[in-house]
This record gives sequence, C-alpha cells and structure tokens, in this order.
Amino acid sequence: MRFDSALGLESRRGVGATTAKVAVYAVMVLVFTGPLVGLLISAFSKTLDPTAFSLWPEELTLENFVQAGEKNVYLYLLNSFVVVGFGLLLQMIVSVFAAYSLARKKFRGMSVVLLLILTTMMLPEEVIAIPLSIVLADLPLIHTNLIGTYAGMILPVGAWGFSILVMTEFMKDVPVELEEAARIDGAGELRTFFTIILPLCRPALGVIGVFGFTMIWDQYLLPLIVATESSQWTLPIALRSLRSDEEVGIGVLLAASLLALLPSIIAFLAFQRQFMRGLTSGAIKG
Repeated sequence: MRFDSALGLESRRGVGATTAKVAVYAVMVLVFTGPLVGLLISAFSKTLDPTAFSLWPEELTLENFVQAGEKNVYLYLLNSFVVVGFGLLLQMIVSVFAAYSLARKKFRGMSVVLLLILTTMMLPEEVIAIPLSIVLADLPLIHTNLIGTYAGMILPVGAWGFSILVMTEFMKDVPVELEEAARIDGAGELRTFFTIILPLCRPALGVIGVFGFTMIWDQYLLPLIVATESSQWTLPIALRSLRSDEEVGIGVLLAASLLALLPSIIAFLAFQRQFMRGLTSGAIKG
C-alpha cells in the first residue's frame, strides 16, 4: 500500500491533491526534524532562559562547547568511542562466527542454543544487573576483577542475540552450492567463509552494525555498574550527571546532547547503503 493512499490522498486529483500531499509531508518533516533542528540551533546559541528552545538563533556562539569541555564532556565522549569501537568490533566478530556455526553446522542441541540466544533478548537489563556485577567483580575461571576497567564495559556487549539471529537467518539464504564450488576449487573452510560467504552478507553486516552501534552507544546501566570513578564515565552517564548539576546551564546540556546524538547519525549514514539493502533483502525473503 502506498503511503499517500494510506492517508486517503490517492483518490484526490489535481492541485488540491498536490497541496494536501505537500502539507502532510511538511507537517511530518516538522514533527520529526523540528526537535533535532532545535537542538542543533540551541547548542550554538546563548540560551539564557532555561525554558527557551528556539528554532532560530539570536546569537551564535561556541561558548556552550567550551564550557562542556570544562566539565570533561570530551573525556566522556572519548570513553564512549573507546567502548563502542572495541565493543562493536568484538560483537560483529562473535556474531558472524556464531551465525556461521548455526547456519552451516548441524549439531545436537542447536535448537536449544537458538532458544537460549533468543531468551537473552527477552531479559531486561535491570534483571541481570546484580548477577552481571557479581560476575564482572570475579570473572569465572580466571578470577579477574573487571570493575573499573574498559574491558568490563566491552566484554558484556561482545555478544548480542539480535545480531547473531540476523546474521544466522541471512547466512541460511546463501546458496550452499557456492561453498561446494569453492571447495572443489581447493578453497579451505576459512577461505570460503571470508571470500564467499562474508562478502555476500554485507547487507546484514550493515544492519547489525547500525543497531549494534546504537545499542552500545546508548548503554547506561552497564557503564554505571563498571565505572568506579567519574573519569571512566561514558557520555550517557555524564548527561545524567550534568542534568542534576545546578551549576550547569541548559546550553552546556544541549551541547553535550548534540555530541551524544551526532555519532549515531554518522554511523547510520556510514552504513546506510548496506543497512537499507539488508532491510530490503529481509522484506523480500520474508
């Protein structure tokens, strides 16, 4: 069903229909982009009134970002980049290898493994917060304390059920004949995986890349559990601290919010082609 027909605009003809479409689209653009434009403008404005949130700046300035630096916002931003960079890399590596095993290997209890992976997506973070903190304080087998370290923020996000399931379903649709042909030509399993299967899964990699980045970037409870000093905070925790600080003005908070928003937008734009191809492929296969 077309979008304009869903809104009841398809049956209308002529100038009136065109005007109605333009009006509907303009309202949608205003609703969805208005807050983002307001955030962008206000972050670069001298906002003296905490209730002022204008779409047109009175005076552009970088003072809010300078004050944000004085509040160590850029340190928290760097911490977030470190966690999301290594965490997303680890998550994608675990996802592709786990998905390959589930999609291509047949072993006893595979359905149980899939069920357990699916179960992890149903548990709220608050439910596993205390057990997770106990495990991180005394890592099993090696008995290492990861509290207060970057590793404590990275390892728990290294495996995500959503990414594994997406990659698994996508790899199942890769023709087995391609692998058989590669093996006939003398290619080993790893070479077949990296040269045949993985390149064909780029759309799925784009999907799990965008969702994985957003999931790790927005983590709040995990860094709150692991961080023992304010210098270890990530940006989401810093935003909560800035909001409760009476000495911090609304301009600084808006500047920090903009810094927290931009990486997600950039990540989407970077993976946009693969992301859209992945969603389209999933819709066609479904």
